[in-house]
Amino acid sequence: MKKLFTLIISIGIGQMAFAQIDPKLLRAKPSDTAKNSLNMDAVYERPFIAVGKLPVSVGGYMEANWQYQGTDGISEGQQFQFRRMTLFVASTISKRIKFLSEIEFEPAEKEIAVEFAALDLELHPLLNLRGGMILNPIGAFNQNHDGPKWEFTDRPIAMTQMLPTTWSSAGFGIYGKNYSGDWMLGYELYATSSFDDSIIANHENRTSLAASKRNPERFEEIASGQPLLTGKVAVRRNNIGELGLSYMGGVYNKWQSDGIVIDDKRRLNVFAIDFNTTLPKLKTFITAEWAWIKVDVPDTYSQQFGSRQMGGHIDIVQPVIKRTILGWQHSVVSLACRVEYVDWNVGKFRETGGNIGDELFSVMPGISFRPRQQTVLRFSYRKQWQKDILGNPPARTGAVQFGVSTYF
Repeated sequence: MKKLFTLIISIGIGQMAFAQIDPKLLRAKPSDTAKNSLNMDAVYERPFIAVGKLPVSVGGYMEANWQYQGTDGISEGQQFQFRRMTLFVASTISKRIKFLSEIEFEPAEKEIAVEFAALDLELHPLLNLRGGMILNPIGAFNQNHDGPKWEFTDRPIAMTQMLPTTWSSAGFGIYGKNYSGDWMLGYELYATSSFDDSIIANHENRTSLAASKRNPERFEEIASGQPLLTGKVAVRRNNIGELGLSYMGGVYNKWQSDGIVIDDKRRLNVFAIDFNTTLPKLKTFITAEWAWIKVDVPDTYSQQFGSRQMGGHIDIVQPVIKRTILGWQHSVVSLACRVEYVDWNVGKFRETGGNIGDELFSVMPGISFRPRQQTVLRFSYRKQWQKDILGNPPARTGAVQFGVSTYF
């Protein structure tokens, strides 16, 4: 915790050298489909507090939960978990120049990580520059991941274990938006630091993009010497919803050393599609995301390292009660359900022609209570089936979870 407080104080002191903040540019509520916003705006659509004449605004959120989980009748009993606490520090340095940082403390990982720290220079609504530590816009969840916005304690499996959750990297890029009546179009394009050989050289013994998150050197050097390119285009029509298409790709392995070629260049390519909408009469909120991954895996690796992966999720949230509850005005009780699927190894065995297993399917119904929009209490039950690489009868997992999450 001393490291966290030291980091917070350092950022605050550093920002005092800049111009006065404009709170109107920073204070926002969680987005919904009735507002003129896209998932790319999530980084700024958070509740910030400006204190007096301090040149910074601050905010954050926390998540904690209880769970009881068992697989094939074997359980470790009841568990209490403090998932994370995240702090936002933002400053409007001058007109059309803004800085925002996101600092996350995860006790389970025993780390304090800076997930986002970038400077934005607004040249034109269609052309803005961003540089620093950037959340790569692959899919929607990587950018719009704050716990209080979701009705479930767990993050989507495909977006956290197949894709690396909150995947951030050092780099620069451009972004912009355009409005025309009920239509909105946004784009982002970044060149950043990349993945490394840990995609296939890891302790999980499978192809795993998420394994690269454990390498802190990725913020200082690129293993391949070539940048990772990430781009996204999103279109939205009011009262219908938002559709996003994104791509992330580049060479990931160290293919040369001191100018000498030591290996073939090996690429990874990721494509993702995301969609969210709110049905106008029922106010049913639906959000979905699906991703495809292709990785050049050396022929010397066994078939348990898949060259193709795919997976995603769909969340359906139906408000059932909207009224004053226990003195909290505009409280909302919702029923929710999440369906998930991940195939870690798409393809067939070369020897037999049979399908490679290593896939997961999960259904998670739940109920949530929001005494206010920025605070949520959530209860859910997970039923999960997971097959091994040989396609044997699946391991069955059941989990009961209760959790709280709030902005502050």
